[in-house]
Amino acid sequence: MAGRESGDEAETPATPAEKAGKADEKKSGRPAGKQPGAKGFWRSQPIVTSGEIRHAPTVCAACGAALGPDLMRRCVGAHDRLELARGDMSLQVGATKHVYFAVRCPCGRDNVSQPGVGLRSDIEGRRRNLQMSERCLVGPMLATFIAALSLRFRLSRTKIQEFLREWLGLELGIATIERCIHELGLASEPVVEQLIEEVRAAEIVHIDETPWYQKGDLRWMWVLVTATTIVFHIGSRRKEELTALIGEAFLGWLITDGYGAYRDHPRRQRCLAHLIRKGLAIAEGYYGAGSGFGRELVRDLRRLIERVHDGEGDDTPAVKRLMGRIEWNCQCNRYEVEKKVRELAGEILNDWDAVVAFVYDPRLPPTNNEAERALRHAVIARRICFGTRTDEGSRFYAAGLSVIETCRRRGVETWAYASNLIAAARANLPLPIIPTRAAA
Repeated sequence: MAGRESGDEAETPATPAEKAGKADEKKSGRPAGKQPGAKGFWRSQPIVTSGEIRHAPTVCAACGAALGPDLMRRCVGAHDRLELARGDMSLQVGATKHVYFAVRCPCGRDNVSQPGVGLRSDIEGRRRNLQMSERCLVGPMLATFIAALSLRFRLSRTKIQEFLREWLGLELGIATIERCIHELGLASEPVVEQLIEEVRAAEIVHIDETPWYQKGDLRWMWVLVTATTIVFHIGSRRKEELTALIGEAFLGWLITDGYGAYRDHPRRQRCLAHLIRKGLAIAEGYYGAGSGFGRELVRDLRRLIERVHDGEGDDTPAVKRLMGRIEWNCQCNRYEVEKKVRELAGEILNDWDAVVAFVYDPRLPPTNNEAERALRHAVIARRICFGTRTDEGSRFYAAGLSVIETCRRRGVETWAYASNLIAAARANLPLPIIPTRAAA
C-alpha cells in the first residue's frame, strides 16, 4: 500500500472470537442494579396521611366467639399506603394509614390482625425475592396504573418516575416501580394458565410468532388468539414450544403462516395474506414469466377470497375454476429458472390443503391478521426497550400482556380487574377470573 514503510507489518483484522473476548474483558462482572455500599436515596418529605383504616380480628381463633369493640385491644403494627383514586375526569393520589390490632378474647387467646401475605416468586441466588403482601407502600390501583404505563403505554421505568413526579407530585424509586410492574405479572400467571386451557378447547386458534430479545439473546414471542382470549408466551421457536402451548390433544383449527413447526397439525388454514405479499414481491421484482406468475397468483387469490366471502362454496363453477387455475399456474412454474418463483410455486403445492381449507369450511378466515394485529404492540415495544433481561421478566411481561389484551378483547374493564387481581394476590385470596363478556 502506498505510504507504508517497508518495515511495517500489515495489521491482521480481529476475528469474531477475539472481539468477543475483548468485550468480555470490558465487562465488570458485577450484577445489574445498585451495588452494595452505594449511596442510598431517602424520601425528602414524610408521607402525610388523610385517614386511618383499622384492622382488628372479629372472631376468636380458639373458641370462635365474636370479638366486639368493647374488648381490650392493642396496636401491633401500622404502615402507610399510597393509593390512586379515579374520578370521572380526575386522578388523585392519597395516603392512608393502615393500623393492625391484637384483641384478647375472654377465653384468654390473643388474636392478632396482620397484613396478608400472598404470591411469591423465588429466584435462586437473588438477594431478595418478590413477595406480594398487603403491607406495601403502593396500593393496588396505583400499582395497576404504573403497570399500565409500562405494559400498555410502553414507558420506561425512568419515564414513569418522571411522569409520577411531575404530573402527580409523587416520588417513587425505580425499584418500587419495577416491583409494581412485576406484581401484575406474578398475579397474572395463574390466570394465564386458565386462559391456555380455554385456548386448547377453542375451535379456531390464530397463532404467530415474532423475534424477542432477552438480555441480547434471541427468543421468540408467541401469540395465540381465539374469539375471546389472547395469550402471549416468550420462549424458543422449537416445535416443542408449540406443543406445550396448544397441547398434544388439540383438535381445533390453526390459522398460521408457513413456518414448518405448524405443518404437522392436520387441521390448518394457511394465511393467504403472506402468499399475496410474496406474489406482489415477485410481480414487482422480476420480468417476463416470473412477473406474470406473481400478478396472476395475486389476482386469483384475491378473487378466491372474495368469492368465498360472498357465500360461494367449493361446488360453484367460479370457485372451482379459480382453484384449478391457481394450482395449474403453480405446477407450470414449479421448475422455473428463477429461484423465488419456483420456491413460491412449490410452497403452495406442498401446502395445498391448508391453502384452500377455508373454501370447504366458511368458518375459517383466509388470513392470520388477528394474530399479526395482536403482535403489533409487542413489536413496537421491542423496538423501544430491546426486550427483557431475565426469564422472570419475560414470564411476567407475557403474562401481564395476556391478561390486559384478553380483558380488552372481552370488553371487561381492564384496569379495575387488574387492580382486583393484585389485591387478591397480595391478600392470598382466590384470584378473580376474567368474565367471558362484560356484564350488561
